Amino acid sequence: MNGISNALNGLYDISGVEVGQHFYWQIAGFQVHAQVLITSWVVIAILLGSAVIAVRNPQTIPTAGQNFFEYVIEFIRDVSKTQIGEEYGPWVPFIGTMFLFIFVSNWSGALLPWKIIQLPHGKLAAPTNDINTTVSLALLTSVAYFSNSFTY
Repeated sequence: MNGISNALNGLYDISGVEVGQHFYWQIAGFQVHAQVLITSWVVIAILLGSAVIAVRNPQTIPTAGQNFFEYVIEFIRDVSKTQIGEEYGPWVPFIGTMFLFIFVSNWSGALLPWKIIQLPHGKLAAPTNDINTTVSLALLTSVAYFSNSFTY
């Protein structure tokens, strides 16, 4: 019994290991990793802002922005159809949202100068640079997949 207790205590000690400094906020009694929250909201703002600007006034003959977004949506729809099959329709919004968030997050880490923004502790980086974002996206995908399997 003592060996199991020591092993569990060892695992608990490992879970508290942090690499580098982090900036945290206390929101409603929860400790929130502020660096990831800030950069995630910047990525969401980029996605929403570009979508609003590109398609705010749809034309019969598409503008460059409208044409680009139609191409992206068509690409996501085609990838969904080839990977899922004929029942791909309900999955397109989920797959598109995940694809665009991950794509823009990765490119934001390469293109945006996060280092010029100074924080009290730590530094800003792409949201996908943090394991918590990866785990949350994996959990969302798992929940969507398993909940969908119950409906069919």
